[in-house]
Order: sequence, then C-alpha cells, then structure tokens
Amino acid sequence: MAELNSVIDLREAASQSSTVDITLHINGATHALRIEPRVSLLDALREYLGLTGTKKGCNQGACGACTVLVNGERTLSCLGLAVQYEGAEVTTVEGLGTDGTLHPLQAAFIEQDGFQCGYCTPGQICSAVGMIREFQDGMPSAVTKDVSDSVWELSDEEIKERMSGNLCRCGAYVGICDAIREVVDSGVSHSGVTQ
Repeated sequence: MAELNSVIDLREAASQSSTVDITLHINGATHALRIEPRVSLLDALREYLGLTGTKKGCNQGACGACTVLVNGERTLSCLGLAVQYEGAEVTTVEGLGTDGTLHPLQAAFIEQDGFQCGYCTPGQICSAVGMIREFQDGMPSAVTKDVSDSVWELSDEEIKERMSGNLCRCGAYVGICDAIREVVDSGVSHSGVTQ
C-alpha cells in the first residue's frame, strides 16, 4: 500500500510542477504519461507505471540492474530520460514472455540457477536477450579473435565480455553463463523463437 501511495504522491507532485505529456510504448502497450522532463526511463517504469521488474541498483549506469531493451537493443534505463524514448518500443523483463509462458532465457536462468537473491536477474536477462541479438547480428566484442570472420563461436570468454556490464553481487556468473549457453546452443533466437 505504501508503494501505491508513493506512486500517487509522485503523480500529484508532477502535476504541480513543469510537466510534459509523453506516450511510451512498453511491452506492446501504449502508456500516456504526464511527467517532469527530468524523469529517467527507469523511474517512469517503476514509479509511474508500476513495472518494478526493472531494478534501481547504482543509478549511475555501472551495475546493469536497470537494463531494458529499446527497439531490441540493450539500454541502461537509469541513464536516459523517459522523454527520449517517445516513439521507441521498450521491453522490460515483464514483457519478454508471451501468454503466460516464460521467455527461453527466463526458463534457462531458473534451470541453470542463474541467480541467487534475484535482484540483478531482470537486468541480466534483458541484457542477455540483447547480447544474443548482437552476436547473431555479427557484432564483434572486445575479445572476438578475428573480426573478419563471418562466423564466431560464442565462447565462455565472449559471453563474459559481452555480459560484463551486468554485475551480480551474489556471484551467480557460472549459472548465468550456463543459461545463456543453453539458449544459444538450443538454436533459440534473441526473440525466443527457435531457428
């Protein structure tokens, strides 16, 4: 109840100050908001829309807990203003599954124990979805051996480098890498569709 009251208080405070009307496309739904222009995408998701899967960790772009997908690409939602994302398609961890079915990465994180406390897990999963897309689209990383090759192996070193922007204080990295490997090896694309 206290969380609901804080959301209401934020909305009332926003209506009394300089606000803008924006429309955000989140998880396939359209949301009209009246917010202050300085509200981050992270705060718009959590405080205005009640989508609390995206976590506020460092609020400085260093931990990755707030990672969401914007037009399919990984984005740290604490670093951008909500008004910047008008017209973009934003996907949070709540929007990855379909019709009550977990996204393959969500299921793999459970199967491979890719979490302990679970605080970083939503950001880890969104980042992994984006990372798989980057890999499948042929984007090299800092550890890609030969960027002129058209086909690369998604080695453990590649996974670790590509996921290095997402921190896990519990140290569940082995399970996280195993979950990503399970999904990639099964032939599932970043969108969750088997190729």
